[in-house]
Amino acid sequence: MTIGMAVKKRIFELCHARGITINKLATICGITQSTLNNITSGRNKSVTVSTIKKICDGLNITIQDFFNSELFNQLEQEIK
Repeated sequence: MTIGMAVKKRIFELCHARGITINKLATICGITQSTLNNITSGRNKSVTVSTIKKICDGLNITIQDFFNSELFNQLEQEIK
């Protein structure tokens, strides 16, 4: 799994756990819906740390909480 796919899945996990939609997440995080939709659809494969921080702030979690998931334990090698 790539980092982009793991981030996408983690966003869906967090939204599901809180019972919110991707569009609601965009609103509470101050991120445009198009940006978040591009991330979750896979069109944007390189999410910035700044965007992840905004997501964390909107969900009231730390960056460590965001990455504390099995999804990030076995990522593919990005440099080949």
